[in-house]
Amino acid sequence: MSSIQSFFSDWSDVIGKSIIETFQMVGISLLFSILIGIPLGLLIVLTRPGQSFENKIIYQLFNLIINIIRSVPFIILLFFILPFTKLIVGTTIGVKGVIVPLVVYTAPYIARLMESALLEVDSGVVEAYTAMGIKRRHIIWHVLLREARLSIILGLTIATIGLIGATAMAGMVGAGGLGDLAYRYGHLRYEVDVMYATVFILIILVQSIQSIGNRFAAKLKKD
Repeated sequence: MSSIQSFFSDWSDVIGKSIIETFQMVGISLLFSILIGIPLGLLIVLTRPGQSFENKIIYQLFNLIINIIRSVPFIILLFFILPFTKLIVGTTIGVKGVIVPLVVYTAPYIARLMESALLEVDSGVVEAYTAMGIKRRHIIWHVLLREARLSIILGLTIATIGLIGATAMAGMVGAGGLGDLAYRYGHLRYEVDVMYATVFILIILVQSIQSIGNRFAAKLKKD
C-alpha cells in the first residue's frame, strides 16, 4: 500500500497532465474530423453511380483521396505533412502541433464509416419517399441520416478508439499525452510502473468510450 501511495505522490501531477493532454488531442481532433468526415461520407454516397446526385468525377476524386490517405500509416503521415502542419498551426510539436495530422488521419476514416452506414439504409425506403415528392434535402436528413444513426454512432465509437491509439503514437514525437508519458518515462527511463499505469489508464479509457457508444446505440435502437 505504501508503494502505491508513494507512486501516486511522485507521479500524480505528471499523469494528470498527460491525461488532460490526451483528452485535448482526442476531443479537438474528433470534433474537426466529424465536421469534415460526415459531410465527406455523405458526399461520396450521394455522388456514387445510381444515386440522386450522381457525379462520376466528384465521386472518383474524393474516393481516391480517401483511399490514398487511409493507405498511409499514421506515424508516416505525421512526418509527411509536417510542412502543412507548420503552415496551418505554426508549430509541429505539442498538442497543437498534432491536431492537423490527427484530423487528416481520422476524417477519411470517419467518411468511410459514414459511407458504410448510409449504404445500409434500405434503398426501397428512399425510393418511396422520393416517389411521394419529398425534397432531397429532407430525404437526406430525415431518412438517410435517421435510418443510419445506429451505425453512425457505432462507427464514431470505433473512430474515437482508433483516434486514441493515434494520439498514443503521436506522443513518441513530442505531442504530449499518455503516449509521450509511456515513451519518455516508461521506455527511455525504464520506469516500469509508469508504463503499467499508462496501459491501465488507456484500457479504462477505451472501455469507457466503447460502453458509452454501445449504450447510446442501444437507446437509439429502442426509440
